[in-house]
Amino acid sequence: MAESTKHVYDESKIKTLSSLEHIRLRTGMYIGRTGNGSHPDDGCYVLLKEVVDNAIDEYIMGHGKEVQITMNGNHVAVRDYGRGIPLGKIVDCVSKINTGAKYNDDVFQFSVGLNGVGTKAVNALSKFFLARSHRDGEFAEAQFKAGKLKKEDTGKTPEPNGTFIEFEPDPEIFKDSEYRVEYIERRLRHYSYLNTGLKLILNTPGNEPKVFQSRHGLMDLVIEELATDGSEPIYPPLHYTGKTLEFCFTHSNSRYGETFFSFVNGQFTSDGGTHLSAFREGLLKAVNEYSNGKYDGDDVRECMIGAVAIRLKDPIFESQTKNKLGNTEIRTELVNSVREELLHFFQRNKAIAEKIMDKVRDTQQLRKELQEVKKLARDRAKAITLRIPQLKDCKYHFDKKKGKDGKGANSMVFICEGQSAAGSITSCRDVNNQAVFVLKGKPLNVWDLKRDVMYKNDEMYNLMQSLNVEDNTEGLRYSKIILATDADVDGMHIRNLLITYFFRFFEQLVHDGHVHVLETPLFRVRNKDQTIYAYSETERDQAIAKLGGKPEITRFKGLGEISPKEFAQFIGKNMRLSKVEYAPKGEFTSIFDFYMGKNTPERKDYIMDSLVVPVED
Repeated sequence: MAESTKHVYDESKIKTLSSLEHIRLRTGMYIGRTGNGSHPDDGCYVLLKEVVDNAIDEYIMGHGKEVQITMNGNHVAVRDYGRGIPLGKIVDCVSKINTGAKYNDDVFQFSVGLNGVGTKAVNALSKFFLARSHRDGEFAEAQFKAGKLKKEDTGKTPEPNGTFIEFEPDPEIFKDSEYRVEYIERRLRHYSYLNTGLKLILNTPGNEPKVFQSRHGLMDLVIEELATDGSEPIYPPLHYTGKTLEFCFTHSNSRYGETFFSFVNGQFTSDGGTHLSAFREGLLKAVNEYSNGKYDGDDVRECMIGAVAIRLKDPIFESQTKNKLGNTEIRTELVNSVREELLHFFQRNKAIAEKIMDKVRDTQQLRKELQEVKKLARDRAKAITLRIPQLKDCKYHFDKKKGKDGKGANSMVFICEGQSAAGSITSCRDVNNQAVFVLKGKPLNVWDLKRDVMYKNDEMYNLMQSLNVEDNTEGLRYSKIILATDADVDGMHIRNLLITYFFRFFEQLVHDGHVHVLETPLFRVRNKDQTIYAYSETERDQAIAKLGGKPEITRFKGLGEISPKEFAQFIGKNMRLSKVEYAPKGEFTSIFDFYMGKNTPERKDYIMDSLVVPVED
């Protein structure tokens, strides 16, 4: 039988896309995730970053000391006062891949964008894109739609030199995407720390212009991070600035873990890379050499907050979105530079050096004590049982190395309260991929507690062991950790306590998107012919209108009230999950300090002041 024409593989099936068509078809290759604007790494912020990066590169090369950013909804305009794009090349520079001055070391030595892609991607992914260059009393501009040239113009201008870029993300690609001003402000703040003296001005409708400018570089960043959670540094931040290397750090008693920011040529590398690992190694070597000790990196960096920035001629990033630096050849030189500068500092500032060594010694001692507590907890657990009694496990488990190809790629564990709720889930779950962990009651509030609490509290310990995240998150057994609590005040409290637990001790799990909340229906609306489950009062009212008459309405309070037969559809293919969104430590610390900290009187006053009392008719 002849093969169907539809499935014939011949010359007609080979396609050649233009570079702009390829950007629109394979958007993720160029800007990572598209998203909806609810996460700072979503695509709309990458578009803005690509444009602002070019303005920053001008400043780095000594041209222009101010950048104006204007936001009006999803409409964005960026004006720099650098040299301006050469007038005869404005169309090529914003629409032709591999065209630009970033390949010329005489023009740009320490640029973020070296591949001639950034602005072209913005152009291709915008429903409206305008580029205008002002040079020596003349201007040239080009207007595009989805990367296609629509209009050109040239003429005289009184405007000072520089480049003006205006764009609006294409809603066909960025569906329901909206900019959040707070994410833009954070990015501009980082730019100001890395480019001392540069003035960035953000204009938004109805608000006074907001100016971002730094005098002390990374030291301003570290001091601001300390201020976000009210931390006091043990010693004044140690700050070094060189031509291609800058770093700053201090220790704080009120923090847990370490917080580091890393940058390359002004680009925030959220996933670190060679420069951050080299800085950590150089720091450890300097401390051990100065103290004649044998400390681990964790001993040195516990409770540390810091930042490191480098300038590099040919940065190699592991993706177009530049979240991680991959240049391995710079490691040895960078380690030695950090080590030497720190040893010089320790010799010149012995009082501060001694405070650092005291902190490191205290941390090492605490870790030794924690190891003893761990051993006792393990021995106790072995003595009781080889199984975790609260866990009803599944057959297949998540394997980070195999990722989507593993049998456990879709494995999940439901964390629920009490046997009633657990019974509903257990009886209708998929035993291959769905596990259940049962809480005995409200978990402990761990926000102000240290890590040893997990070894002293059976429930915290058993949950940690069930997830297999004691030492790191590499061995996580489930792709999704799902908080399944009742839809009442107690259920919300338990949910918040669990979220606190993960942010406090296993922040990486939230960062990597593993922690979710199970959305279950609040109402069942039915008549003789049809049953509709509603997840909100609005959905309930819509269901009543749809069924007409006087349907039976049931309000579910607890998961145990929903029969196993009904529950099966809520944890199956139509399951509704809300991902617990990650925020950087500087942001989430202040939130948890207020809502989960020891400030009970202040929190009580806030609740009383914010109560809304319904007025009876």
